[in-house]
Amino acid sequence: MISAFVFGQENPDNKIELTGSLFADSKIISSNYIELNRNPMADDLPSKKSPVLSGVLSAIIPGAGQVYNEDWWIAGIFVAVEAALITTAITYDNKGDDQTEFFENYADDYNNPDHNWSVVRYAEWLVEFEYNNDPELLNRIIISNDPNLPPWERINWAELNAAETGSHNLPPHGEQQYYEMIGKYHQYAGGWNDYTGGANNSQISPNFDYYSGLRGQANDYYNTSSTAVIGIYINHLLSAAEAVWGATRFNNNLAVNFRVEPINTATGTELIPTLNMKFSF
Repeated sequence: MISAFVFGQENPDNKIELTGSLFADSKIISSNYIELNRNPMADDLPSKKSPVLSGVLSAIIPGAGQVYNEDWWIAGIFVAVEAALITTAITYDNKGDDQTEFFENYADDYNNPDHNWSVVRYAEWLVEFEYNNDPELLNRIIISNDPNLPPWERINWAELNAAETGSHNLPPHGEQQYYEMIGKYHQYAGGWNDYTGGANNSQISPNFDYYSGLRGQANDYYNTSSTAVIGIYINHLLSAAEAVWGATRFNNNLAVNFRVEPINTATGTELIPTLNMKFSF
């Protein structure tokens, strides 16, 4: 405990005159003793930290509450983690977008009139092996024989979906599920240009396998980005919790008490305001 006399002044008009009697003098001193058990200044010290404010700051920007608490190195850790997570989330989301564009273009293969995957070829396989080459059904599904048109513009999609016998119906070209299904489910194997399995659509062609790998890589990129986003939320939460604890710790490390203590002098008793400071390590 370190005690410091801040200031003191003797008031000539308020001197305590003792009688010489121990009993009487103790009553005189007791009646003139003033103690400030609580000084309002003690609760409004500039150095005290608000745990609520500290937590809110770090919940918004990780590390901000630690800066407020003057925990500089802890603030640096949270800021660095936040920057790394944001960079990872953005980078891998962009990688996922680029990879998605790549595998979609591979499936459509605009520069190849045969296309790597063709819904017309899939429709022909479906009618041949599921409907014994029913010409009427084929004509209802394939509405144009113009090879200059993209395959997806030559198909009546409603008729195709009505004829499908597998567990899924193929969504229209361009939708995310369209590109997922053609590289995921065996029922669409017949649409690949290197498919040779006939009625056995469980056979996986090299292009089917390669395309599935491309799509899987895109999913891995997106999963990494999503994990980084979750990490960002966790970093905000941990930073806020640590900031609240840090502000409380800061306040506990500096306990400040103000009081007025009576000091006996040769001429009487003086009331001296003192500042008691206790540092905990």
